[in-house]
Amino acid sequence: MKPRNIRSRAMILAATMLAAPIALAPMLATPAHALIVFDPSNYAQNVLTAARSLEQITNQITSLQNQAQMLINQARNLASLPFSALQQLQQNVQRTQQLLSQAQGIAFNVQQIDQMFQQKYGSASMSATDQQLITDARSRWQNTVGGLQDAMRVQAGVVSNIDTNRTQMSALVSQSQSATGALQATQAGNQLLALLAQQLADLTAVGAANGRAQMLTEAERTAAAEQGREQRRRFLTPGTGYQPGNAQMFNGN
Repeated sequence: MKPRNIRSRAMILAATMLAAPIALAPMLATPAHALIVFDPSNYAQNVLTAARSLEQITNQITSLQNQAQMLINQARNLASLPFSALQQLQQNVQRTQQLLSQAQGIAFNVQQIDQMFQQKYGSASMSATDQQLITDARSRWQNTVGGLQDAMRVQAGVVSNIDTNRTQMSALVSQSQSATGALQATQAGNQLLALLAQQLADLTAVGAANGRAQMLTEAERTAAAEQGREQRRRFLTPGTGYQPGNAQMFNGN
């Protein structure tokens, strides 16, 4: 090897050795904590974990909202109807019952009907006096008139309920249509059924009163015919008809 080449290589090696400390100086002078290392795998894992946590929070919020709505619906379903017609309906029924209980003569009493009917409308007694026959006929006539009067009173009472029933029905239908929950709708429906039951009770009362008046009229007609036959028999029986007698007039002249 030539001395010149040896010298050149030595100079290059020396220059390299001198430049190495200068190049490494910045790296050696930087503190260890100032170095930033980016890990893509760890970053992706952290993003996925955050997304899952956010999804869980969203689900919890949705669940709480559903529970709150369910409680609101339950409270709405348990809310009572702010309107009640039951007291008025009960008063109407009681008024009709009072009118029926005031029936004159033969009342609406199953236990007393047979006894009273036999006394007032039985066959004319052959041993009864003429005055007794007249008294019985008058009593039967009073029963018939009383039955007709009772029927008219019941009819008047039922007619007076029509206006009240119309008002109550309108209010109940309105409440039913504006019901905010199942309980309110059920209560409105129950009160409408109660109103219908009261109207049916009124119709039953009218039918009973009219039937009673009609039966009393027919019974009086039958009893009058029976009494007429008894009086005719007495008139035609020898010794019981008209007996002539002496009459004094003008102070015995």
